[in-house]
Amino acid sequence: MDIVFSTNPDFVFPSDEPEEPETLAPQQQKLHVRMERSGRGGKTVTVVDNFVGTTADLEALGKTLKTKCGVGGTVKDGQIIIQGDFRERVVTLLTAAGYKAK
Repeated sequence: MDIVFSTNPDFVFPSDEPEEPETLAPQQQKLHVRMERSGRGGKTVTVVDNFVGTTADLEALGKTLKTKCGVGGTVKDGQIIIQGDFRERVVTLLTAAGYKAK
């Protein structure tokens, strides 16, 4: 049943969108860092996934990693994708920030 109109001034329409999970503390995060080459035209990228939290926090972490590595990249589908093979540097940066990364 779809609600089109309500006379109740305090009525809140129900949302079908799933709520974003709250961002866990860095010590509770277990991030996975890996290198990928398949499906990218032979280009090598470093992928960080298993982040639990809001999209804004994921994008902030992605921006920090891209800046510290001095390369480009993107954040999409819950993953941070960094251009090039920076696995060791990314793991070092994440560990220094308090994340558990492997």
